Amino acid sequence: MRRDDVRYQAYIQILKEELIPAMGCTEPIALAYGAARAREILGTLPERIDATISGNIIKNVKSVIVPNTGGLKGIESAIAAGVVAGIPSLVLQVLSRVSDEQRSQIKHFLRTCPITVRPAPGNLIFDIDLKLYSANDHVHIRISEYHTNVVLIEKNGEVVFDAPELMVVEKGLTDRSIMNVKDILDFADTVNLDDVRELLDKQIEYNTAISNEGLKNSYGASVGQVILATYGSDDVKVRAKARAAAGSDARMSGCEMPVIIVSGSGNQGMAASLPVIEYAEHLGKSHDELLRALVVSDLITIHQKTSVGRLSAFCGAINAGCGSGAGIAYLMGGDFNAIAHTLINALAIVSGIVCDGAKASCAAKIAAAVDAGLLGYHMYLYGTEFKGGDGIITKGVEDNIARIGRLAKDGMRETDLEIIRMMVGD
Repeated sequence: MRRDDVRYQAYIQILKEELIPAMGCTEPIALAYGAARAREILGTLPERIDATISGNIIKNVKSVIVPNTGGLKGIESAIAAGVVAGIPSLVLQVLSRVSDEQRSQIKHFLRTCPITVRPAPGNLIFDIDLKLYSANDHVHIRISEYHTNVVLIEKNGEVVFDAPELMVVEKGLTDRSIMNVKDILDFADTVNLDDVRELLDKQIEYNTAISNEGLKNSYGASVGQVILATYGSDDVKVRAKARAAAGSDARMSGCEMPVIIVSGSGNQGMAASLPVIEYAEHLGKSHDELLRALVVSDLITIHQKTSVGRLSAFCGAINAGCGSGAGIAYLMGGDFNAIAHTLINALAIVSGIVCDGAKASCAAKIAAAVDAGLLGYHMYLYGTEFKGGDGIITKGVEDNIARIGRLAKDGMRETDLEIIRMMVGD
């Protein structure tokens, strides 16, 4: 693919838009970011807060620890942390500079400031609406469609910022409809690595560091440590799963180290990268070979998630685990045929895993997804495959990616609502 090809430039821009640093689970961080921006405009600590939030945000914030809060969980804690200590210019690292004194202030604010949380009406999957009130002023902010997409800011009823309209597609982002597996592989083969090196080097550095932390210390259910203790560390397949799980162990339990996210999720960013990094080291691949394999894994993950959507009842780690299987197949010399079969096989295995919010068990789901990606590739090497007509599987990798997106976005809509009802106790 030539550097002046419109597709080449689009793929570069997509990677820049998606591979960004974030500290903590991105849904509570989005709440903290919105609260921090609103407090900055209000100019003082609010006396009360009203929050109207879509069900998928509630689901993904309910059970996860908000970083830099001393172990606090939930929607109110994320909002309070953003109000008291958030630095909005840091965006998804908005809570990265919380002091010990501010941690105490967050807890005091939670005790003294009423925060009312209501489910949002309508069908928007990603919607955050915050209203902050002081004695003399009030600020209204709304974030919609994705984590940093502020669409409305008002102060005392006057519009400070207003997006022209709410679009179903993600405004301001490069069109993802150009993506397909064949072009992704062409791009990975030909990309000038200096165009992506800084992005991918940060992904390697950040995600490896938090994985090391998860393997070294006790976080969540310690899934990464359990995998190594149970199955041993001699097999690269085991280490690949453990590495990705350990990063999630740490991140879901409030570890304050940043990760490089993919498609709005740190868990997806780690599942797409850490197994590929582990395989590259095991195989003695060069750094440049690793970077090209990460391009494959990241972009195939993004391609799958485009049809699924940012949030749904479908576990996004599945797409990333299958993406890492494709990246590993590429690292080991696999061509389009190998990678297409890897994806189809892997999606056939784990396409039924649901998302019931961010929490400790995400690490185990990541391990299962990575295992499916690896099994999908080894099935291809063994000369076996799942064929069109086996359940929802059809012929052709693009048609299968589209089918999984349809399953997640349309078929699992009621499943998503039922999961949310279960989690909030209805």
